[in-house]
Amino acid sequence: MHYSAHLPANTGLTPRLGPRPLPLHLMMALNLYMSSNAALPLLKNRSLNWSPTLKADGEKILRALQRQRSDVFAARVERLSRERLSAFIKGVEIYRDHPYRRNLEDPPVVWAKGSTRLLDYGDVQKTKPVIVIPSLINRHYILDLSEERSFIRWLAGEGFSPFVVDWGMPSRSERSFSIGDYVKRLDHILRWVADSANCRSVSVIGYCMGGMLAMGMSLRNVAKIDKLVLLATPWNFHDEGFAYANAMATLYSALEPCIELVEELPSDVLQICFNALDPLLVERKFVSFSHKDPGTSESSAFVAIEDWVNDGVPLVTSVARECAYDWYGNNSPARGEWKIDGHAMNPAFFDKPALVVVPANDRIVTPASASALGKILPQATFLEPAAGHVGMLVGRSARKTLWKPVAKWLSTP
Repeated sequence: MHYSAHLPANTGLTPRLGPRPLPLHLMMALNLYMSSNAALPLLKNRSLNWSPTLKADGEKILRALQRQRSDVFAARVERLSRERLSAFIKGVEIYRDHPYRRNLEDPPVVWAKGSTRLLDYGDVQKTKPVIVIPSLINRHYILDLSEERSFIRWLAGEGFSPFVVDWGMPSRSERSFSIGDYVKRLDHILRWVADSANCRSVSVIGYCMGGMLAMGMSLRNVAKIDKLVLLATPWNFHDEGFAYANAMATLYSALEPCIELVEELPSDVLQICFNALDPLLVERKFVSFSHKDPGTSESSAFVAIEDWVNDGVPLVTSVARECAYDWYGNNSPARGEWKIDGHAMNPAFFDKPALVVVPANDRIVTPASASALGKILPQATFLEPAAGHVGMLVGRSARKTLWKPVAKWLSTP
């Protein structure tokens, strides 16, 4: 398969807007190009302030610089930085024009309220029902990305009946929702699934923020829960990521008047917040992508994940405020102060089996933050795949390191 830099006008494919927010990522790539050249005078006179982790490499560069003409070195830096900027732009163009589009159809909707839908991926027998709860800020289909990379469809093939919560875009009636309101909606879903499957208890899987919602719902309905799986679920927001948590609370405070005006925290602003964890991550990803054959399955998988990343969902104002001030700012979950309907959400009272999945390379939810929840749960089992926040679900090793261990754990009496 050969790649064409620009799709024909009659393809009918919706153009991509990502990587979002595109102006930010273009600015970061341009800043890298400019700063690489601007730093040369500081490097020559030894006034460049090196990070401790880069100091040794910096000394090597300085020694190499002293062995050649400075104008030759400067020309080389200019050429390499220009090539890198060009590679980034090329990678973005290839992504935006790539012919891949997700074509999986959603399964039947069996329950709905407001913008929330419950998707039934199981068979009519409803054996081993499992409720799967994604985050509020990302679409559910990271769990059902493609035929080859669908955790949910694989679970269904293993004899489970997965019911996936699709939060959708907040409707007008949900503009005033709190986190507790979303948890209460899960209460209704839990009762519906238990009645539909004619069973007393149901297993639950929560991913990231969805794991916190699952924890809240499970604590309110302990008797109806069989087992609980928490995938990269944050709990202690003031672990080694305290500086980031504090920055998020401060940023929200500065943006609050604008957020109140539009009644939501927009997806692009959320992307800026995640970008702060590693400002040049997007630049590195697309530089690497520019060197790959667009016709390979690996490139299509990259595009599929990026499409999901850029298909975010805004947070309504009340939820954004709770996340920023209560979770990030005050660390209310770890302090035992996160409450729903006046009752503290204390995992120590959840006396059912829980599998706490802590991805070792997670940058979004640090291992320490996720492990903190497992240390409180009375019957916790830990699973630590060597993967990142998203890669654990859809990476090449996901079936071996996450899918199969989770299914085995859920099937164990």
